[in-house]
Amino acid sequence: MDSEKNYFAHTSSYIDEGCNIGEGTKIWHFSHIMKDCTIGKNCNIGQNVVISPRVILGNNVKIQNNVSVYTGVTCDDDVFLGPSMVFTNVINPRSAVNRRDSYLRTKVGKGASIGANATIVCGNDIGKYSFIGAGAVVTKNIPDYALVVGNPAKQIGWISEYGHRLNFGNDGTAICPESKEQYKLENGKVSKIS
Repeated sequence: MDSEKNYFAHTSSYIDEGCNIGEGTKIWHFSHIMKDCTIGKNCNIGQNVVISPRVILGNNVKIQNNVSVYTGVTCDDDVFLGPSMVFTNVINPRSAVNRRDSYLRTKVGKGASIGANATIVCGNDIGKYSFIGAGAVVTKNIPDYALVVGNPAKQIGWISEYGHRLNFGNDGTAICPESKEQYKLENGKVSKIS
């Protein structure tokens, strides 16, 4: 870190003009932060990561090695992006057709985790605290607290904010084994009971 910035950027990384990078963020080897990005506090941008123009990352976002976060993607606080996972931003790409004005938006909700080598097809939002299994291919919106796996991704259950499977009883409630927080399943949606 030098006296002009309050984040760390490895000497092999590139940061373009117009970026706003939060305090305590770390940007590692061979990563490129393109123009006009907003990156929150205490983020960790792994090796060989590309953050495309105008991407917005919240606080405490962890991006593992070899991930490209394309224009149109927004990640809320506490998002985890696993190694080599993939976002797209054009639904029908063609090399000979310029579709820079056709980027579809993808929002990754607070606390969501996306596993290694997963693919998120653009225009599909990832619900808060959801968990996308390694290698999954997401082709539709994912609900809050959903656990999804496979190609195409299918929901196989629900998951707590601490990343444990939730087993709902006949009363529609479940308890996270680690945090002891309670959750309610009602009308196909999960919410935490405060």
